[in-house]
Amino acid sequence: MKLENIKTRIFADGASISDILDLNKLPHISGFTTNPTLMKKAGVEDYTAFAKEVLSHIKDKPVSFEVFADDFDEMYSQAMLINGWAENVYVKIPVMNTKKQHSYQLIQRLSNEGVKLNVTAVFTLEQVQQIKEALMNSKGAVVSIFAGRIADTGVDPMPIMIQAKKMLKDNPNVELLWASPRELLNIIQANEVGCDIITATPDVLKKLSSLEKDLEQFSHETVEMFYNDACSAGFSL
Repeated sequence: MKLENIKTRIFADGASISDILDLNKLPHISGFTTNPTLMKKAGVEDYTAFAKEVLSHIKDKPVSFEVFADDFDEMYSQAMLINGWAENVYVKIPVMNTKKQHSYQLIQRLSNEGVKLNVTAVFTLEQVQQIKEALMNSKGAVVSIFAGRIADTGVDPMPIMIQAKKMLKDNPNVELLWASPRELLNIIQANEVGCDIITATPDVLKKLSSLEKDLEQFSHETVEMFYNDACSAGFSL
């Protein structure tokens, strides 16, 4: 599989300004996503300042920022604020709050008001069905299914993603996103499913250089790595 043959758009997932600026130079990076957890890990202290700095550099690609309130009224207020930051912003709304109350009504309200949404933390086809109905009048939305985390439970996410793609195909304004990939293979799998988008962190994106790599050569490089590390460690028997 050649990179240029992958139809699924690749979005970079992270919260490092330097990484975002570097990745923005790459032609195969079509957008950006982040979340409060990634921002915390990156040491972001001012949410708004971080977001506006990102948007001062990224003007022609979609960028998703997430609300972090737990009350739906406050989520709505945060969503409207985030939506006003730039035309290329998608507002990330979690499928439920910490009380396990689903956000379908909020999704519908925001969608009907023309807010571009990225519905996040989606794991089940039942959730996809409810989100689909809430996005009936959407002018632009993304449904982010956390395929990587589904796989972490020992469940194959492929059948779920295939069915989700079928469920969403009737609305051309709603796109399917493969979230939380764990390895380069997931990008190939997302492409096979027909996912519109896949997010990937910089560590996964670095592996794109391995596409088309000759496996015999890769075997040789691995043996060389073991040998050189044994020598540099001074091992003896």
